[in-house]
Amino acid sequence: MTKFRYSRWDGSQRGFDYDADSLLAEMADDLMYHGDLNAALRRVMQQGMTDREGRDMQGLREMMERLRERRRELQDKYDLGGVYDDINAQLDEIVEQEKAGQQRRIDEARASDDDARAEHLESLASDRRLELDNLAPDLAGRVQTLQNYDWMDDAARERFEQLMEELRKQLLDNMFKQMSQGLSQQSPEQLQRTKDMMAELNEMLRQREGGNEPDFAGFMDRYGDMFPSNPQSLDELLEQMARDMAAMQRLMNSMSPEQRAQLQQLAESLLDDMDLRWQVDELARNLQSAFPQMGWGGSSPFRGDEPLGLESLTGMLDQLGDLDALQNMLQNATDPSKLAEVDPDQISDLIGEDAAESLRELQRLAKTLEEAGLIEQTEGRYELTPKGVRRIGQRALGDLFKKLAAERAGKHEVERTGAGHERSNDHKPYEFGDPFHLDVGQTIRNAIWRTGGGTPVRLAQEDFEIERTEQTTRSATVLMLDVSLSMEMRGRFLAAKKVAMALHALISGQFPRDYLGMVSFGRVAREVKLSKLPEASWDFEWGTNMQHALMLARQMLGRQTGQKQIIMITDGEPTAHILPTGGTFFDYPPDPSTVEATLREVIRCTRDGIRINTFMLEESHYLKDFVERMMHMNRGRAFFTTPENLGDYVLVDFLEQRRHHRHAS
Repeated sequence: MTKFRYSRWDGSQRGFDYDADSLLAEMADDLMYHGDLNAALRRVMQQGMTDREGRDMQGLREMMERLRERRRELQDKYDLGGVYDDINAQLDEIVEQEKAGQQRRIDEARASDDDARAEHLESLASDRRLELDNLAPDLAGRVQTLQNYDWMDDAARERFEQLMEELRKQLLDNMFKQMSQGLSQQSPEQLQRTKDMMAELNEMLRQREGGNEPDFAGFMDRYGDMFPSNPQSLDELLEQMARDMAAMQRLMNSMSPEQRAQLQQLAESLLDDMDLRWQVDELARNLQSAFPQMGWGGSSPFRGDEPLGLESLTGMLDQLGDLDALQNMLQNATDPSKLAEVDPDQISDLIGEDAAESLRELQRLAKTLEEAGLIEQTEGRYELTPKGVRRIGQRALGDLFKKLAAERAGKHEVERTGAGHERSNDHKPYEFGDPFHLDVGQTIRNAIWRTGGGTPVRLAQEDFEIERTEQTTRSATVLMLDVSLSMEMRGRFLAAKKVAMALHALISGQFPRDYLGMVSFGRVAREVKLSKLPEASWDFEWGTNMQHALMLARQMLGRQTGQKQIIMITDGEPTAHILPTGGTFFDYPPDPSTVEATLREVIRCTRDGIRINTFMLEESHYLKDFVERMMHMNRGRAFFTTPENLGDYVLVDFLEQRRHHRHAS
């Protein structure tokens, strides 16, 4: 027996439920409207989508907004003044410990009846207390004074030196998180090695700027232990260090002028080695020149009231750096392949697992469509495959047929059989006068059943069985689609293009012997290959050149056989035509010369037996007058319709006309 296991739904049991078809359907209108598959993919990435179960897949815009919101939360929570409050509090404790130590030494001298020593200590303590009582109010000034102070209490001196060592390490770690292991010990030997490493880094940057390739492998052999992230190239190492220093710079930019000045002075006091300070400053200048895009001039003003100590800056800078880096990567992701560089786990840590799951789905968008054979990558760009074109057309056709009543749609069939040339996979006994389309297999079986078997098989007249055939007609259609600027401005282009896609799907799927061509016309006309139909877009110029479009359509139909027709979808009268010199003439209201040139093409189409059916999306005086003249010449039909029911009219008319032709034959 099949066993099933049930559990309470908590949102984690199942991911988003969509397939390639539903994904392509999500993009279909956007793709048909703009004609750009890559842009349609980008918009799905940006906006997200809803799956078949109604669950929302976050888009990149929502993710970036959540990253910005997370940054605002940090800024609203912390106060950078805590960097100084914490250090000042520790310095106050050390000063009090020094004063207590002074008094203890004096008391010890008095207890030993050493009056001379006691008086000497009291004199020293008086001078030292005066110096301590007159410490500068700013943090950097206090640190600088205490660095030169002659301590009387060894424990206070050791505690101050430990604090300075820790502050020096934290400061350098915040500037160079990639080197945190290398700077954890500031022995004279380690300090010199650090300076040598920075000097070589600066030299490699100068070599790179001069067009030479530095010896990065040799550098890592000498100093690789100082970089626990194990960068694989000089670019990777420099980018990591630039990101750290840029984050520190942005943090300093976020401070008030007084806070920034104190931190700079504190850094100068802590980095008391002039050579090290010079190398750090030189490296910062070189990195800023090499990576100007890192946002060195940016700032993140903090508005909270929770103090942020210097020891917490590393974690804060890491978070801010990750937020900035992720937002930058998402902002620059122009197609799903670019999202491969974004770590979903990092997204999960910063803004939640739901966003991470959405990102994983976005990363699979193109792969899902490629595996289904709907798109393919050519020269770095995605393009629809023939299967993808058909699928979009079938969807457009399905959408239009949903609006049609079943009895109106009709079927593309002939109920009677008889003399024809298309096999119907049926057979009948031969009768005198029937076309002799012999069904050999059935004829031999009839003879065997009649004689009871054996060889040779002898045929009689009553054994003959022929294949039935059905009457068929072949239709050749050119769809003339108005792509003038007014079609887009008045919101009619998408509906017209859906009709084109639906006709393509209808004819290629149900009537493969039929021919469908397409001509788009704006200021000039162009033949549109059906494989490129989804990419067709509107013309950004004024002009409705029906004359040129009719000429191209007539030439295309001249190479075809069968019933020939032109289906024209337009929202305006002819306002442009091709001059004898090859140029284009445009004028509005329509110039008589344009109207006459267009009607001459109508006459040529009529002589060639081409019927012109016009679907008007605008009931203007000029258009109605022109169409009436055209109908009088061509005997075609005209319909006034709207974008909402255009597909109904076109498809019903196409099917009814073909059914009429088939019965007439």
